[in-house]
Amino acid sequence: MNTHIPPEAFAMPQEAEKTGPVLEVEGLSLSFRNEGGLLPIVTDVSFSIGRGEAVALVGESGCGKSITASAVMGLAPDNAVITGEIMLNGQRISGLPPKERRKLCGRHMGFIFQEPMTALHPTLTIGRQMTDTLRHNLALSHRAATDRAAELLAKVGIPRARDILKGYVHELSGGMRQRVMIALAISCGPSLIIADEPTTALDVTIQAQVLDLLEDMRRELDLAMLFITHDLEVVGDFCDRAVVMYAGDVVERATSRAVVETPRHPYTRGLIDAIPAHGETRHRLTPIPGTVPPVGTWPKGCRFAPRCLRADEQCRTRPELGPAGASLVRCWHPVEEARL
Repeated sequence: MNTHIPPEAFAMPQEAEKTGPVLEVEGLSLSFRNEGGLLPIVTDVSFSIGRGEAVALVGESGCGKSITASAVMGLAPDNAVITGEIMLNGQRISGLPPKERRKLCGRHMGFIFQEPMTALHPTLTIGRQMTDTLRHNLALSHRAATDRAAELLAKVGIPRARDILKGYVHELSGGMRQRVMIALAISCGPSLIIADEPTTALDVTIQAQVLDLLEDMRRELDLAMLFITHDLEVVGDFCDRAVVMYAGDVVERATSRAVVETPRHPYTRGLIDAIPAHGETRHRLTPIPGTVPPVGTWPKGCRFAPRCLRADEQCRTRPELGPAGASLVRCWHPVEEARL
């Protein structure tokens, strides 16, 4: 059986000639409606992703990365209030009704979840889940959907693809489950893939294999990819640009190289300083003091100020996102540019 799927098989004719960004997010803010009114979760998030490009959303847990991605995908909770613009292939999608927004999932946007064991259905075979997706989005016959599902599994490096289609998620290893998730995400030819910490639950060797696979898929299929992670080492190796988030704010935005090698925001620098060195002698690890404040307890000024050694009275006023070296940073006192 020929297991190669040419990139043009995934192309969407109406998008083939587009040269602008695949995804544009401008001034995205999200709040949850509760008994006390609106609880802000993320504030004024902006970025764009072009074809074949990977952009990282980086930050500690609780900084707003995953809920930002859910807002883009149209998977935010029902009590979410979203403002700002989300454009997909030049079309505004942020104002679409939920029913119309759901039609974009799979065919136009694919999602790779962090934990396949909870994302994949435990009582349906892998084949059933894949063929249902293909038949719903591409109107394929059962036989054609089964053939394509097997081709996709082979494409992501799963041996005995036809046998795997008959199995269940609990019968697979962690790496195999994540490969199934990747196959599902690319199955209907989306132009955008959102990967929500797809390697967190995997050991180091399998992490590297999954990242290599994602890189191959991105290059071969010319995908735009939003990559959510807390690991800046992955950002430097895998992504073109990075958006660093803290407590619902974008605090630094730059190329991945600039973020990793010459971080300008004290928070970004703190994340870098907390990364263990591999095979070399480096300064002692310096953890960032404190923790991310819970939603609803953010300071009125700079949200990082309570944990920042550079904070002063000026930081009681919220800074705007402005230029500092090769980055845009939300900081009154950016770190002096010095190669790490």
